[in-house]
Amino acid sequence: MQKEYVRNLFDKIAYRYDLLNHLLSGGVDLYWRRAAIQTLIPLQPKCILDVATGTADFAVAALRLGPEEVIGVDISETMLKVGRKKIVDRNLTAHIRLENGEAEQLNFETGRFDAAIVAFGARNFEDLDKGLSEMNRVLRSGGAIVVLEFSRPNIFPLKQLYFFYFKHILPMIGRMISKDKEAYQYLPDTVMRFPEGNAFLDRLKGAGFSSLREHRLTFGIATIYYGVKQ
Repeated sequence: MQKEYVRNLFDKIAYRYDLLNHLLSGGVDLYWRRAAIQTLIPLQPKCILDVATGTADFAVAALRLGPEEVIGVDISETMLKVGRKKIVDRNLTAHIRLENGEAEQLNFETGRFDAAIVAFGARNFEDLDKGLSEMNRVLRSGGAIVVLEFSRPNIFPLKQLYFFYFKHILPMIGRMISKDKEAYQYLPDTVMRFPEGNAFLDRLKGAGFSSLREHRLTFGIATIYYGVKQ
């Protein structure tokens, strides 16, 4: 079952996850998260749900919007443990709460949130369409979804360099630091399979979102997707 596989995988690398994220992206992942959060500035959401929150980096970034509360959910309790320590260390417990939960069955009432966000986690949903539909359900009418995901550049020679890095260098570095043979082979595999661009916008449309748009970052290595609940 994919969900159990993903949970076990991230449980094993949780304590090295932040270090590897920043190292393997050259620190650009911090900029990507800030750029994604900025798309919500016009909405000024007061209640935000961060799905597949992991160690809560995206939830912390969301505080730039000045919300009343941010709730993060993830299926990996070990990742949440790392995230909770981060929140305590930064004195953010009054603003962020982390809970165990899965995208396909969110334990919140319909219309609960102004915005729903997910960074580098949508590709790990066991059922992408169901996860997106659940995020739509828990949003109020006019609420927004923001999805930040890896994508595949198509400009020569960046495309070739990117594929070489993702298939060979990234798994090797990830394996050396995390001591896990599978985790950083799983990452490039999921990126290659994930629907990107118009294909993902179609999935958002199917989940009930409109006013769809995308914004590619760093030559197309990552993409911000945005939609509004109809």
